[in-house]
Order: sequence, then structure tokens, then C-alpha cells
Amino acid sequence: MSHWIALAHERFPPDDLLRQAVEAEQAGFDGICCSDHLAPWWTDETAPTNSGSAWVWLGAAAHATDHAKLGSGVTAIVHRYNPVVVAQNAATLEFLAPGRAFLGVGSGEAMNEMPAGMEWPSPAEQLARTEEALIIITRLLRGETVDFDGRYFKAKGAVLYSLPRRRVPVYLSAFHEGAAELAGHLADGVWTLGDPQQAPKIVAAYREACEQAKREPGEIILQSVFSVADSDDAALEQAREWKGTLVDEHYTDPVADPREIYRHGESEVSDSQFTKQIIASSDPEKHVKRIRMLEKLGATTMVLMNVSGDDPHAAIRVYGESVLPELR
Repeated sequence: MSHWIALAHERFPPDDLLRQAVEAEQAGFDGICCSDHLAPWWTDETAPTNSGSAWVWLGAAAHATDHAKLGSGVTAIVHRYNPVVVAQNAATLEFLAPGRAFLGVGSGEAMNEMPAGMEWPSPAEQLARTEEALIIITRLLRGETVDFDGRYFKAKGAVLYSLPRRRVPVYLSAFHEGAAELAGHLADGVWTLGDPQQAPKIVAAYREACEQAKREPGEIILQSVFSVADSDDAALEQAREWKGTLVDEHYTDPVADPREIYRHGESEVSDSQFTKQIIASSDPEKHVKRIRMLEKLGATTMVLMNVSGDDPHAAIRVYGESVLPELR
């Protein structure tokens, strides 16, 4: 079992995130990923906001760290990024962090694509766009010269001239069975939330798709959120701005205003619901117990997003001293 940390560009400035990356590797996390957003999930009226460039930051993190796996978690491939450029970014990261780079991709959210000029499509079109982009990306990372004439994306003699010896693995984010099936056919693993109700369905759909495609299952990555503070109430309070991530409509509907996203999160996700979906506690043992429970859902890798807004560095120390050693 591997344990990765997810670092939030939406919450912390890029220079502080770089410090967190170094501290996370020293604390014993096996991998480091960062969110890839244009907009945060809330406004600066409710909590500090940021939105640094993931791929610029990953290059810096490659030089600041030396052994942890490193990649995006996840990069949307439906509009804002051309898939040829995404493949080039991932290949370049592998040169800077040999043997460590990975690429997490997904269909994204309206909040990040609509400001870049996209009319937010239906879930079916989101999946179709993701499939086309994923085909281009995986073919390029295999070293192919790609000609592709899709409905949404095209490539004409595209090739990666800086191609690393190791093929960068690509993991597809999936919140429903259709995306999990796509991961089973095209990706090197599936990435989903550590939701005890939904994760087993996603994992089962992914494994079944792998079997149908006569492929061995790859990584099964489950993600959760953790918040550490002096009390359980304080841990919950400093994570509150992330409630919007648990509203399904923020992934399917054209909701792009961070103020609206925050209001939806507050009105539609109760504190009791929220605490069941995240790990918010002052007690390291509670973190250990929750992570062990999530691991039993079929994970090969756990991704734990640090949303300890008051002192993220102290939270990383707690995990290094009291959580990760217990998990191992």
C-alpha cells in the first residue's frame, strides 16, 4: 500500500506548497500530487484562495524532492489543455524526476473550463472528450506519431521529441461507472474518492473493464481529505471551504462561480455528512483508523489531501510522526 499526499493549489500559494512537498517527502509520503485548477472552490470572503499553475509548480517540485512519486491529481483534458501539450508536460516531468512522474487526468469541472471559454457540455460529452484526449495522450507517451481526427480533438503528425525511456503511467479519475470502464480500457489505473458507498462500485466497474479488455488491473487510487488541528471542531472548521467538492452538480452542471459553489456546499452538505466523508480530528489514531477503513475498499494507493488551512506544516508533521508509521 502506498500513501501519497495531495497538495491544494486552491488553498495555498505555490511557494508554500513547495515547502509542503519537501516536508511531505521527509515525513514519509510515497508520492506527491497537486490539484490542477484555474479557480478555487470558494471565494476569499470565506477563506484564503489561490490558484497556481500545476505544471510550472511540478517542475519546481521535481527539483525540490528526490524520491517521491510526483504528478497531477488531476489534470482536466476536455478543453483548457490540448492533449498533445498534456502528454508533452508529463514526458518532460519524467526527465526532471526520473522514474517518479505520473499523470492523473479527468473530465474536470465547469469552474475551471468555462472561464477558459468552454460551454460546459453534458456528462456524456465530457466522457467522449475525455476518451479522445486520453487516446492521444497515451499513444504519444508510448512513443507513437499520432494522427487523430476526432469529433473534439485532432492531432496531425504529433510526436514527443523528448521522449523518456520510462513510459509515464496515466491514471483516470472516475466518479461513475462509465469513466471507470474507460480507465479499464485505456489508462494505467483508476482514481476515485474514498467514498464507502461509491468507491466499491467504481472499483468493480474498473476491474470488470480490465477483464473485458484482457488487461491486468493497474493502480486503484482512492482519495480522501484530512485536517489536523488542536480540536476536532477546529479541524472541521478549517476544512469547511471544501464542502463544495461533495456536491455532484459541481461536476456535471455549468456552475463556475466560486461564490455559488461555496453556497451550495454550505446548504447541501451538512456538517455530519461532511465529517463522514473527510478525516478531521485532533487525534492521530482517528486518522489511522479512517485510512485503514478506506484501504479495505480495494485501494492500492491512498491519496490524502492536506486541507489543514491554519497550519498545513504541523499537519504534515503529525502524519510523519504518528500516522504513517502506524499505517505501516
